[in-house]
Amino acid sequence: MSAAEFERMISASVLRLRTRSAYFASLVLFAPVVAATNVNQAATDGERVYVNADYFATLRQQDQDRLIVHQVLHAALLHLPRRGSRNPRIWNTACDIVLNGIISTIEGIGCDPMTQRDPELEALSVEEVYELLVRDPSRYPLSDSLDLLDATEADRSGLSGQGGFEQETRGTKRNAVLEAHWRNARHQADLIALMVAQGSLPSSMRRELSSTDPEKLDWRTYLWRYLVQTPTDFVGFDRRFLSRGLYIDALAGESLQVFVAVDTSGSIDERHLRLFMDEVQGILRAYPHITCELFYVDAEAHGPFQLTAHSPIPAPIGGGGTDFRPFFAALEDLIRPHMPIVAVYLTDGYGSFPSRPPEYPLLWVVVAGGLDSEAFPFGEAIRLLLE
Repeated sequence: MSAAEFERMISASVLRLRTRSAYFASLVLFAPVVAATNVNQAATDGERVYVNADYFATLRQQDQDRLIVHQVLHAALLHLPRRGSRNPRIWNTACDIVLNGIISTIEGIGCDPMTQRDPELEALSVEEVYELLVRDPSRYPLSDSLDLLDATEADRSGLSGQGGFEQETRGTKRNAVLEAHWRNARHQADLIALMVAQGSLPSSMRRELSSTDPEKLDWRTYLWRYLVQTPTDFVGFDRRFLSRGLYIDALAGESLQVFVAVDTSGSIDERHLRLFMDEVQGILRAYPHITCELFYVDAEAHGPFQLTAHSPIPAPIGGGGTDFRPFFAALEDLIRPHMPIVAVYLTDGYGSFPSRPPEYPLLWVVVAGGLDSEAFPFGEAIRLLLE
């Protein structure tokens, strides 16, 4: 196939996309589509989309459009930089699952009828899907072909040097360039979609976009910021720790009481518990004014157990159904007037909530596959994801 014929097919696909979704068509303009004989079907390095022209010519128009959108969304949603050190095959599969859900919402394109779908997984972020696939690889067939090419993989495929970014932009520097490029692209696509008054993006796309936000705090940072805030005024540095080089804010006569609940109905495994508790104890080591009591909760609240910076973690108790109400009822008996407290609950979010929200700050720390963060009736929710 000649280069001119390939360009005509790509241009025709972009024109069709414009009639279906100004947003997705606009994103395509930020990822040059080039012919490449050394990919089986299509791939992306986060900057460009590489397409096997002979394979592309065998597809129906609808399938051509779907292939291009799929690869461009890989790039626009920063699936390569977000992969990090994760298993490439499982990560690629997780990305494909989420993209299948997004593309299925585009009128006139839809999802490939031969593609296996999992609506429950499609509603999650790629990071959450990845963690669930690691936990249960049999849940979904892993992708046979990898279409996400980092710099090393592009070198092996003979595609290096075809991109427009400087060749030395590798690793962290290249990721920063990609993030800036696609942040601008998504902004431009938003403006164009507004101009033509097309409908809002599907919720699955909005969720993926939130995962690309560089201002979004990871769960560790959020937990630290949440637990070290206190309703009392600071009175400067605690001078007891200055000689050790620890500049810790001293409190005006009050400590902060933290109540931690861990869901032991079966949704929290040992890795999540250890990761979470390590972080909580790290906070206790850094901030001596914080005291912490731990509950294990299934259909009942077991505890409290005093938790210190160096105490061993009590063995989990429970294994029954999930009911959040016993924990909040237990706190009603423990809280004293004017006691500054916060509560943190590690859970998947599926259970019975109290009819009334508590009057103290509450943070839900939600594991992969858990209840959507917006569905919690009160409190704030963050996602704990294994790396």
